[in-house]
Amino acid sequence: MEDQRNNLCFACSPSNPIGFHLEFELQENVCRAFFTASENHQGWNGLMHGGLISTLLDEAMGQLLWRQKKIAVTAEIKIRFSLPVAIGEKLLVEAWETDSSRRLYKLSAAITLPDGMQAVTAEGKFLPAKLQ
Repeated sequence: MEDQRNNLCFACSPSNPIGFHLEFELQENVCRAFFTASENHQGWNGLMHGGLISTLLDEAMGQLLWRQKKIAVTAEIKIRFSLPVAIGEKLLVEAWETDSSRRLYKLSAAITLPDGMQAVTAEGKFLPAKLQ
């Protein structure tokens, strides 16, 4: 389902020179990737910017749907920040579907730190869409 219109996606495209270059895999209905933030991704000194953390979670949920051949756009995301995310830590980013209907996909996502603690969680709602 690769689409040339998405070849510069900030989160997942290897062609975007300033992007995250995330590489997701789908295993047992969970979509996951690893990411290590650099100094270019910080808000407060030494900590990853919250907006960029949100991007990781949104992308993980979107990738889950994409890999299940479900085309959808983000309708709503609720994010809970529980722990700071330090620059230079290898993060596990995961997403899974919680409930869905023909008209709305409901998903959850999390960012887990190297010590196994969940730093950030999200709940998302996605609307089915058609590519044009």
